[in-house]
Amino acid sequence: MKTVSQADLYRKLPSVDELQHNPEFVPLVSREGRAAVTDASRVVLDRLREEISVGRLDGAGVDLAISGLAGAVERQVREALSYSLRPVINATGVVLHTNLGRAPLASSALDHVREAASTYSNLEFDISTGERGRRDAHVDRLFRKLVNHDACVGTGALARPGERSSPSISTIVVNNNAAAVLLALNTLAEGGEVIVSRGELVEIGGSFRIPEVMSKSGAVLREVGTTNRTRLADYERAINDKTRLLLRVHRSNFQITGFTEQPRVEELAELGRKRNIPFLEDLGSGALFDLRSVGLNDEPGVLDSLRSGVDVVTYSGDKLLGGPQAGMLSGRTDLIARMRANSLFRALRVDKLIYAALEATLLAYVKCDHDSIPALRMMRLSKEEIGRRAEAIVLKVRLPKLSVEVIEGESVIGGGAAPSAILPTRLLAVTCKDLTADELAGHLRASDPPVIARVEEGRVLLDLRTVFPGQDQALAQALAQLAT
Repeated sequence: MKTVSQADLYRKLPSVDELQHNPEFVPLVSREGRAAVTDASRVVLDRLREEISVGRLDGAGVDLAISGLAGAVERQVREALSYSLRPVINATGVVLHTNLGRAPLASSALDHVREAASTYSNLEFDISTGERGRRDAHVDRLFRKLVNHDACVGTGALARPGERSSPSISTIVVNNNAAAVLLALNTLAEGGEVIVSRGELVEIGGSFRIPEVMSKSGAVLREVGTTNRTRLADYERAINDKTRLLLRVHRSNFQITGFTEQPRVEELAELGRKRNIPFLEDLGSGALFDLRSVGLNDEPGVLDSLRSGVDVVTYSGDKLLGGPQAGMLSGRTDLIARMRANSLFRALRVDKLIYAALEATLLAYVKCDHDSIPALRMMRLSKEEIGRRAEAIVLKVRLPKLSVEVIEGESVIGGGAAPSAILPTRLLAVTCKDLTADELAGHLRASDPPVIARVEEGRVLLDLRTVFPGQDQALAQALAQLAT
């Protein structure tokens, strides 16, 4: 038998131009356009050349590939013209999964975004006066309701009868919490020193570090204390005529345990008042509901910090708040006004879509409708509810090659929130006779929609806490396809 050389195999492949004139391609060109089909043809032919170069295709294989070129190019066109950002089923049990988009939006937020995006709106227009308005007014009014009349939040209003009157609170919005911290530091401390504990010099996602954010803001870092122990006296000794700000950074993604010490928020707030130095707290995640209702007892909320005397609190919109990606700054009206006047604020501001989603999310809090916010609803699910859904899926996927059982497990909040908090749950533990756990997880990711799972101790684990009930059937089908 004559051996076919690689050169002969390459010569068998048609040119891009030949493909364009092939009658099989006429409907595809008419439907998708010549440019898209040309690009897809190049990709498919380049892929075949690569297969030939590494010896994966012989003469018969090349002939077979050529006979299926029309289908291959059509699939490539479809892939190239489809959305890259697509829905997935989050079966990891991580409620605020950073890589999977963090908090899903409430249906009311989606409706309000669609409404605001599909027509003109009063984003920066005061309808009552007919003059230009402020875009942050749409959410600031709701924040004011929450901080002063927060019966649904569970912490009480900022000032209770007989207590010292609370300062007026305002809120502005930028594109994420790192931007909020940057704006606050630049506004309140540019050219001066910011005092912060060494134990709070954290690194957040994407290798961004607090000292680097501070450097970009134009402020000078003044570290006090040690990694595990910082006292109020350390802050007091560090204050000098260059001090512009006291900063506390919440350790959102790690814990220090053992021989530790740090001042209470109230103590730092009192020190700031005594020395006339603003006190900024970077909460990172930030919640506007009573975290104790989901078993989180040591995670501070936004209103807790403001009631403790913090002058400005920065926090995220797409974490414990359960809204869109945004960075909020809530605090003393005079300090917030300075930040609003900073030219950096315009560079960091958000658009009408974020305001629409955020307004709808906050309105749910004002209405005490917490269960309409998906992330909060997921956190509130009991392991018994999750277990019943898991058992129903087991009944649907009783297949010889597949082993699916319900076991005890734990969910986590994620998103840099409550690093030590766990939520009891029940998991689906899956194994397949013909596949390793990693291969099984890969097949689930290849399903439509993709299913994202955990792999532990040789098994694939699926946590329905983060799977919407309407996705249970799709999850069962993805599991059933594994055994076919």
